[in-house]
Amino acid sequence: MAVMQDVKPEQPVQLRAIRIRRQRIVKTLVLGAVAIFLATPLLAMLLFTVRQPLSGVWGIEPWKAIFTGDGSSLGADMSALWKGLGVSLALSAVTVVLMLLLLVPTMVMAHIRNKRLERAIEWVSTLPLTIPAIVLVVGLGPMYRWMSINLLSTNPIWLCFAYVILVLPFAFRALAVGLRSIDVNTLSEAARSLGASWPKVFFKVLIPNLWQSMLSASFISVAVVLGEYTVASLLGRTNLQVALFQLGQSNAQISTAMSLLALVFATVLVVALDVIAEHMRRRQEKGQNDVIG
Repeated sequence: MAVMQDVKPEQPVQLRAIRIRRQRIVKTLVLGAVAIFLATPLLAMLLFTVRQPLSGVWGIEPWKAIFTGDGSSLGADMSALWKGLGVSLALSAVTVVLMLLLLVPTMVMAHIRNKRLERAIEWVSTLPLTIPAIVLVVGLGPMYRWMSINLLSTNPIWLCFAYVILVLPFAFRALAVGLRSIDVNTLSEAARSLGASWPKVFFKVLIPNLWQSMLSASFISVAVVLGEYTVASLLGRTNLQVALFQLGQSNAQISTAMSLLALVFATVLVVALDVIAEHMRRRQEKGQNDVIG
């Protein structure tokens, strides 16, 4: 009994510290394994761009060709690559604008007026995730052929209509999170009771509270458009990914280096989204504290 009395049970604070330490170790191991899994193919791509696969000679000629725009020494035509990059950037901008014009007013009005309609919009927006891109192209092909002959042209910029469909699931989810994080009904009713019209309620009350989710939807849409290949290839248009594929036929190293740069650019977009969102959150909290103070 004397021995049992000398043994003191651990304090709750000590148990909590041990549990937190163990959780931190597990998180570090899991994140480390994921980082290694994701970094290995990227490192392999980087090594492939600086080492000749046959001779084993090291060099940075593919990177020089990208930044100088001259790949003649490596037998590559860089003009198609820059044309595809310009088309993809223009498509990204147009797709983001069309997506925001289509989704934001529709989702806001559905959220205020009719919850059932909101669920129907969600169901329609998630359909592109369940339908393969090649099946979409089978349906879009005749429509694009008719539009190219009778209404529009064969300019790749008109792929924006197909790309709006492809980005709908990701953009809808980002905007839905933003709508559910604020009390849309209370804000709109309060603004209406003070005499604001619906356009003022939308642009001056709701949109400022949805900037973060709109940025999320925009950045995700840009990443999707920059990485899209199937629709553009099967419809006979040239964007960045199609140009990379064509360039890979003549020089795989330059194509791989440009693909790596596109991945880095997408990563920068995600990081920038996180930084901007954090800045906006702190600014909003500071404004609320100043009002309270």
